Amino acid sequence: MNDTQQSSQHLAAIDLGSNSFHLIVARIEDGHIHILDKLKEMVRLGGGLDKKGRLTEEAKVRALSCLDRFAERVQKLPQGSVAAVGTNTLRQAKNSRHFLQSASEVLGHQISIIGGKEEARLVYLGVSHSLVTENGKRLVMDIGGGSTELIIGEGFEPLHLSSLEMGCVSMSRAFFRKGKLSKKNWEKANIAAHIELRPVRRHFRKVGWNSATGASGTIKAVGSIVKALGLETYDITLESLYEIRKRMTAAGHIENLDLPGLDRDRQPVFAGGLAILIATFEALQIKTMQVSEGALREGLLYERLGRIRSEDTRLKTVSSVQQRFQVSQKHAQRVSSTSQCLFSACEKAWKLGKEHSEILYWASSLHEIGLAVSLSGYQKHGAYLLEKADLPGFSLAEQDWMSVLVRCHRKRISKKLFAGLPEKNQKNALRLAVLLRLATLLHRSRKDERAAIEKVIAGEDSLILQFAEFELINHPLQRVSLEQEAKYLKKVGFQLEFTS
Repeated sequence: MNDTQQSSQHLAAIDLGSNSFHLIVARIEDGHIHILDKLKEMVRLGGGLDKKGRLTEEAKVRALSCLDRFAERVQKLPQGSVAAVGTNTLRQAKNSRHFLQSASEVLGHQISIIGGKEEARLVYLGVSHSLVTENGKRLVMDIGGGSTELIIGEGFEPLHLSSLEMGCVSMSRAFFRKGKLSKKNWEKANIAAHIELRPVRRHFRKVGWNSATGASGTIKAVGSIVKALGLETYDITLESLYEIRKRMTAAGHIENLDLPGLDRDRQPVFAGGLAILIATFEALQIKTMQVSEGALREGLLYERLGRIRSEDTRLKTVSSVQQRFQVSQKHAQRVSSTSQCLFSACEKAWKLGKEHSEILYWASSLHEIGLAVSLSGYQKHGAYLLEKADLPGFSLAEQDWMSVLVRCHRKRISKKLFAGLPEKNQKNALRLAVLLRLATLLHRSRKDERAAIEKVIAGEDSLILQFAEFELINHPLQRVSLEQEAKYLKKVGFQLEFTS
């Protein structure tokens, strides 16, 4: 078997966490995932934010150096087979866009930033696939470097998702500065964690669960310590957590710690993670928690496998959003179909790819969600909803693309509206917006019938539509709309011509 055939059967997932970066490589066999390789490096990205909320040069160098090593492992994998995501620190960093561009170039694969609830969903997906299926609800917890995810789900389906702004890195920096483990520091950290948990405490306890599972670094480290000390046979309990805290307090300082099962790399941020775990046990009244090997990166693999098997979560989300905002699915389908026809005609000339086709389809399907707020300026309402909503399966970058296209799909258009996207994407975003605008105006009558287009000629910044004879005479509304559209597009440097 040659390298190309072999690589086509492999997937990889990369998690750019606030504390460490993880890479796993898996083989797909008969629809099942078999882990082949795992790499992990402590990058401490969360500790690399300056006072202005920007990644320092030192942090960027550490991150890019790690990704350069990861790139060697995934360089032969085809585009689309590597799922790489950034989490809390990159959500917060004000210069994350520039860093992502450099990071993606170094890795050789696209890196996206995901929202907190999307991170929680993927964590649950990874955990639920790593454990034996059981009846009833399951509570899943993941303590990352900058955020903590709590999920209640059943089977493989997450039902309640929450992402809290506290993690082992941020808590350690805030309450255990210089490694001091005094009783007073533990008390302050406990109070802060309980405050963060307050918004979800009552709801999660009311919903309830049959079993609790923890994932990722802090909880796996606690599980190892509990077993090494002989505190419990299998699971983590609140009593075992108190005992670990007691031993850490007695040590007085991180450098004096002698906890079997605790890796030295995790030692600097372990106190913050333990404080979060103790507070969560207390607030949610968790009795026992088992430890899972699966986490975010495994969830990324199963998500990518679902897309390969035509089980794309994003399509389910689009359908759900349409129902929630009472979007006319029939009209959305009309616009989507026409926009894809136009896309096919321009794809080669504009060097567009599958990812652009998908974005145009999603935006076409959801371009009218703003009508749920108001007819007046509904494109603005729709853009805001798409930018701010929790959309399962979508990265923040994909939501930004959709938001911009929906904002620009009607009325006056300005290049300023594209400024929120990376500069390298702005030209193609304008082109996709043009296609969406044309598709919507061609179906302005909200009927299946539209003026028949015989030929589409795409230039660098132009589009010529050749309609069948008498088509525009028979569709006077569409002709008037096209004349107005040509004026709108001229103001952004795009030339639209049409003949019949």
